[in-house]
Amino acid sequence: MSTYTIEGATGPWEVVIGLEVHAQIVSNAKLFSGAATAFGAEPNTQVSLVDAAMPGMLPVLNEECVRQAVRTGMAIKAQINKWSRFDRKNYFYADLPQGYQISQLYHPIVGEGAIEIEADGVTKTVGVERIHIEQDAGKLMHDQHPTSSYVDLNRSGVALMEIVSRPDMSSPAEAGAYLRKLRAILRYVGSCDGNMEEGSMRADVNVSVRKKGAPFGTRTETKNVNSVRFVMAAIEGEARRQIDVIEEGGTIVQETRLYDPNRNETRSMRSKEDAHDYRYFPDPDLLPLELSDEFLAECAASLPELPDAKIARYREVLGVSAGNTEVVTADVANTRWFEALLREAAAKQGKSEADVAKAASNWLVSDLFGGLNRVGKSIEESPISVAQGAELLALIADGTLSGSLSKQVFEIMLETGDDPAKIVEEKGLKQTSDTGAIEAVIAEVMAANEDKVADYRGGKDKLFGFFVGQTMKAMGGKANPGVVNDLLKKALG
Repeated sequence: MSTYTIEGATGPWEVVIGLEVHAQIVSNAKLFSGAATAFGAEPNTQVSLVDAAMPGMLPVLNEECVRQAVRTGMAIKAQINKWSRFDRKNYFYADLPQGYQISQLYHPIVGEGAIEIEADGVTKTVGVERIHIEQDAGKLMHDQHPTSSYVDLNRSGVALMEIVSRPDMSSPAEAGAYLRKLRAILRYVGSCDGNMEEGSMRADVNVSVRKKGAPFGTRTETKNVNSVRFVMAAIEGEARRQIDVIEEGGTIVQETRLYDPNRNETRSMRSKEDAHDYRYFPDPDLLPLELSDEFLAECAASLPELPDAKIARYREVLGVSAGNTEVVTADVANTRWFEALLREAAAKQGKSEADVAKAASNWLVSDLFGGLNRVGKSIEESPISVAQGAELLALIADGTLSGSLSKQVFEIMLETGDDPAKIVEEKGLKQTSDTGAIEAVIAEVMAANEDKVADYRGGKDKLFGFFVGQTMKAMGGKANPGVVNDLLKKALG
């Protein structure tokens, strides 16, 4: 249970949050036409006669969009409705050529489900009320002309899933965790690419405030927020605004608002409409959607291993730490890279994946992700390949490289993209286990520090680390630390 509250002049207030996430369905065609859906195309170059609402044009349902919505519902263990129906949501706007949007108000394809999140140190289940399929509107462009607005219909008819949560979240952190988890699930399933910066996933944020134990307050809806950070900021800003209004004697109006990230505030857009304002009625051009048992079985069989199952397997079977597991499973791209690394590393070392998992996850999270973050690249843009990462891990495992040397090699790999074996050979970075050479250096270190040798032998055991450090320094970090430790123990008595 979240303990998040906002302090007002009259004491603490609780926040009640629900999210309506619009996720663009991955498909090469739109929901009811064969027009393309690629991001970034020139305006009005991906518009069919159906999308432009030319007279006599009839919609034809895209089966792939139905399949992806069903698979998404199954991934959150939701009720799949074998019978659903499309409705017309009627309103006029310049970027809506039909004068209505085809949606599913009364009979959605997916019913109730749930998503488990971790936030504020607590595990919590957030209910999902429904997932329905609908078509997107076009886009008004206000910055192309000093006195006129242009219309781009490329998005008109693009297939969306609207994923509606219950008002179960009570802090910005919970809302952020929910969005990140939902995005991860969508990307694992492959039903949405989750690129919020491109508009293929965006959230309408419902917020209300109340005193502890009081009924729900009047909510507002902040439209089309396109990043997790902005969603969290919009919740806090809107909640504080509502508290100020109420404490000053005003009342909250149920309305639609917009979030301004430059000012970090919401502003009124229009009064909130009810369903009757849109004059919903069944679409007369589309038959009800009926799903066969065979279709549902095919959808279920196509699902990959999902984040929660991966988390359990990584921790319980592979022995990966909780922190590393969280990072690796946060995005499907991370997971694919890690699992490919496991396969390659295990093959190179002649071991099982469980034997190499701990070292591989530590290197991936600490070294590779840390390095990529410094150079501003994603895992897909990594200059280091999976094969090169596995080769580096093998060189560490067989004693060719020490921990410090491996970090030097890694930095060169990150900069040049060269293979680790080549770097080791060219730079002379190979670790030495030559006992004779190491013993000679140890003798020199002890001769130069006779007072400390006497102190160590007199009981100051902590000086052992000093001798290790001096020996490694004298050998340029290339001595095998295990051999150094063993030989020092013998030499110091």
